[in-house]
Amino acid sequence: MRQTRAAYVWTRVLDTPFWGLFNLLPFILYKDLHASPFEIGLLVTIKPVVSIFSSYWSSTFHNKPERLVGSIIWARWIAYLPFFLYPFIHNIWFILASFGLFMSLQVGMMPAWMELLKKHLPLQNREKIFSYTQAFGYLGGGLLPFLFGWVLDEWLGAWRWMFPLAAALALGATFWQRKIHLETRDTPQAQLPDEFLLHPWKNAWNVLTQHPLFLKFQIGFTLLGSGLMVMQTTLPIFFVDELHLSYTELGIAMALCKGLGFACSSPLWARLMQQLDIFRFMAWVALLATAFPLLLLLAKWQMAWLFGAFFLYGFMQAGSELGWNLSGPRFAERHDSTPFSSVNILAVGVRGLFIPSLGALLLSHYGSLFTIILSSCLCLFSALRMRTYALHIQPSKGVVN
Repeated sequence: MRQTRAAYVWTRVLDTPFWGLFNLLPFILYKDLHASPFEIGLLVTIKPVVSIFSSYWSSTFHNKPERLVGSIIWARWIAYLPFFLYPFIHNIWFILASFGLFMSLQVGMMPAWMELLKKHLPLQNREKIFSYTQAFGYLGGGLLPFLFGWVLDEWLGAWRWMFPLAAALALGATFWQRKIHLETRDTPQAQLPDEFLLHPWKNAWNVLTQHPLFLKFQIGFTLLGSGLMVMQTTLPIFFVDELHLSYTELGIAMALCKGLGFACSSPLWARLMQQLDIFRFMAWVALLATAFPLLLLLAKWQMAWLFGAFFLYGFMQAGSELGWNLSGPRFAERHDSTPFSSVNILAVGVRGLFIPSLGALLLSHYGSLFTIILSSCLCLFSALRMRTYALHIQPSKGVVN
């Protein structure tokens, strides 16, 4: 128990400086490398789409507990190694590729972490540790860009050497990860290539057909995720053309206010998740998400609403990530949770293939106001569906604490 807790906490702590720098990557691409709008848009699109590839990494340790720690260590080393080449390779496409690889493996290793926490930590400790470490990471990710921004302004190209230093610090967590004790089993027979390619999709089908409550959760969460994703293409245009924001205002809103909202609310969400079933919990999350687009519209008349909107977004995101990441262990109960968590990952990737394009299409035909209001409506529909599903579950189900 102590080894797993120490490994997870130290991993999050040592990762924080890298994430603070990683969050500045879109600005670095535009300002220092003069990336085109297409390349910046590609950077935004990569993040959800690579979740499809993440599911293949997570499929390598389904029902194989002896591989959990190894999969995490290998994923982290592969993800961080390209950043050691930043001082020597100045190609934008290499940076985009390293961004995609990093996001894919970061998401791909999460089912392994969730299964380790499920195996080695009691329910209450699991949710508390996860929420507090997430809060620390988001707060650091929100504050560090201001410190890093000062360094980058003073020393041109300093980011090329800051990335390797931050990556080396993050990889130091391997010391604690290697101490996690795991049960061992006989090495299973290797999968054939076609079996490997189809495994995530077959797994998703089996899980969703055999666990109808989890299928309902996916429907509700897909509505929420689609609502938040459909306006991502709209926001840059809305911020520039409608709100006329400076980079400083954007940084305060999207980094500081969101990070503070996340950090302040994480302990509250952890306590709430211990008291509610997963559907009622997510209904509250979706209800807060409904308010975020509406507050953004109010920012047209008073800029304070912009900062309040992103504080609320951080508040909501803390609950959303807690519910999304721990839904697998909740639904799995005493069984292996990685198949459930892998379905979550695959669903994000599928949404990423279609929803941003739909948002761009709606934006071009109906404008930013319509797209933002539609986003709010989808989140509200998600809240209503989650609440409806909650009325039909029985206390004996594993979705309640």
